[in-house]
Parts: sequence; C-alpha cells; structure tokens
Amino acid sequence: MSTTLITRIGELMTVDDEQRILRDAAVVIDGDRIAWIGTASEAPAADERVDADGRALLPGWVDSHTHLVFDGDRTAEFEARMAGQSYAAGGIAVTRDATRTASDERLAALVAARVREARAQGTTWVETKTGYGLDTPSEQRSARIAAEGVDDATFLGAHLVPAGVDPDEYVREVCGPMLDAVRPFVSWADVFCERGAFTPEQSREALLAARAAGLGLRVHGNQLGHGEGIRLAVELGAASVDHCNYVSDADLDALASGSTVATVLPACDLSTRAPLAPARRLLDAGVEVAIASNCNPGTSYTSSMPFCVATAVLQMGLSVAEAVRAATRGGAIALGRDSGPGAVGSIAVGHRADLHLLEAPSATHLAYRPGMPLTAGVWKDGRRVAAPLVAR
Repeated sequence: MSTTLITRIGELMTVDDEQRILRDAAVVIDGDRIAWIGTASEAPAADERVDADGRALLPGWVDSHTHLVFDGDRTAEFEARMAGQSYAAGGIAVTRDATRTASDERLAALVAARVREARAQGTTWVETKTGYGLDTPSEQRSARIAAEGVDDATFLGAHLVPAGVDPDEYVREVCGPMLDAVRPFVSWADVFCERGAFTPEQSREALLAARAAGLGLRVHGNQLGHGEGIRLAVELGAASVDHCNYVSDADLDALASGSTVATVLPACDLSTRAPLAPARRLLDAGVEVAIASNCNPGTSYTSSMPFCVATAVLQMGLSVAEAVRAATRGGAIALGRDSGPGAVGSIAVGHRADLHLLEAPSATHLAYRPGMPLTAGVWKDGRRVAAPLVAR
C-alpha cells in the first residue's frame, strides 16, 4: 500500500474534536486512511510527495441531502417561480414522469455525472434519496441505482402522494411492499412532512415502519411553514431534520434537547425565495447544524457546496469556521459517519483520507471570493479524483 505526503500546507483545518488550525502543515495518507498530521518540517518520508505550496487543506465536503436519481427538466417551473409564483410540492410529479420513463443505464449515467460535478468542487461523501419513482417497482429501481452510485442511500417513497391515489392507501404501500422492496439497498428512510405532501400522522406511520425495518430516520420538515416536522423528528430520534426554514421557540427547544441535526439548505432557500433557515439562531441555541446542497431538479439544481458555504457566511450569519464545520463534520454527524475508523468530515489519524485542497491560502477565501473556482485538488479514499496537482 503506497503512502502520499501532502506538505507545505498553508492552513490545515482539521475540523476534529480539537478543531485545530495548523500552519505550514503536512498530512500523510496511507492507502485510504490518514496516517499522520503535523508540521511540514517534522513530516516522515512517503512514496509520493505533493507540494501544496501554501494552499489551504480541508476535509472533503459531506453533502448529506441530495436527490440525484432523476431525469427531466423543470426550467419552466423555475422561471415561473422567479416571476412570482410560490413553490409548492406538486412539481415533484413532473420529475416522477420523466424518471419513470428513463432507462436504468441513463439514470445511472446521470447519477455518475452529478457525483463527478460534486467531486470537482470538493465533495467527497454524498447521500442521495429515492422519491421520484413513487410506486414500488420504480422506487426499488431508484434505490438500487442510488446504492451503486453514492455513499449513503435513503428511501423517500413518502415524497409526494401521486395524483389520483388515495393518500392512506399510498402510505400503506410505502410502509409495506415498497419498504420491503428497497430495504436491501438503503440505510435511511425520509419523509416530506409538509402541507401538500404528508401529514404528521402519515409521516409518523412511515417513519415507524422504517425504524421497525432497521433503517435510520431523516425528515424533511418546516420548509413551507410552521409545522410538526421538527418536533416529530426529535421525538422519534431522527438523525436529521432538513430545511428548518420556520423554527418556533418550541422547535428550537426540542432540537436543543435532543441529538437530531438541523440541516440547512441555503441554495434551496435562494432558489425558492424562501426565508433563509435561521442557522445562526440554531447554533447559538446549541443545536448541531449541517449544511447540504439539496441538489434536485426543482428547487436547488446545484451540487456546489462552496456556494452553500459562502451563502451561509454572507447571508446566514455564520463564521467561515462554523460554515466549514457544518458542511463537513456536521454532515458526517447527520449521517452517523463522524467517528470511529473510516470516519469522514474531519482530518484525523485513522479517518478516511477524503481531502479538499483549495486554490487559496485559507478557507476564508470561500466567502471572500464567492463563486470562484477554488478547488485545487480532491482526494477520495486516499486517491486523487478531481483537479489533481502534479506531484513535485
């Protein structure tokens, strides 16, 4: 197994328990794991040497909320929304129709292309969901393609009740044959607990069935208005509740008292012209916050985590360090991937060697120079996968 030394790192953000920021640092990769961290002058020899030349090194982004298994286009819906129409959940049906008619090969190729786009901007761990099939055969297919294409796959059969289908009958399908069909391919189950999608009672039923099947829980909650999604997620011990645009004092108290991560989706908020999720307020209350892209065709057609981080700093009141942590370790916590051998979202000995080298001397440039291409190199499992530097 070969080793790689990345040396002369201008700023190394570990995002580990100590949240260290090291200067003139170095990292040694052994196989797919981080073997050593320290100052460049004390670095051991390695088989390969990469000179960072004063650039900043971060953990790879952990994108804990995406919807990549889809075909079709919703540009018209976006244009209408920009002209003043409000977002409603019903647009999901447009993507469902296009996705159902696409071949397995086309869907797999589309997922692979979207993952490559994310990798090119520093994302090294990707979660994605089903939810554009909305019948048992289509959801099973989406789950299989997701499991083959990303790092964490989530069952979102409870995304929308198809037109013409009795809601209670559909929930029974989600909780029964659909759940059984996708179970071999997924680790998580999610539900869109929102007006126009699933009621709190229906959401509870779907989540309890998924938990009984051994899946971890996630919730889309409080995106379109105040509701019960956040408190339901905390009550059932969901790993995360995502969107969180409308947070009451009771919601905040519930999140602060539990372990559920509040995942904010800045690109989605901008695309839907929704109130930005109150990330500053959540952090100040002691809530664990993650940042994710919500890449999907209707409300957030971007996988750019740097864009989300810049938005969190410039418009949501987070510091650069807070935003970087939320987009790396926060996402890892939301996926249960933050500790133990092979952990992601932080740079520590024994953790997975998922790294993001910036074309900048510090992480501050992510917000200082928003929208600029600042990825100089990406390592996934110890292997350079995007924008590689020439070893020297």
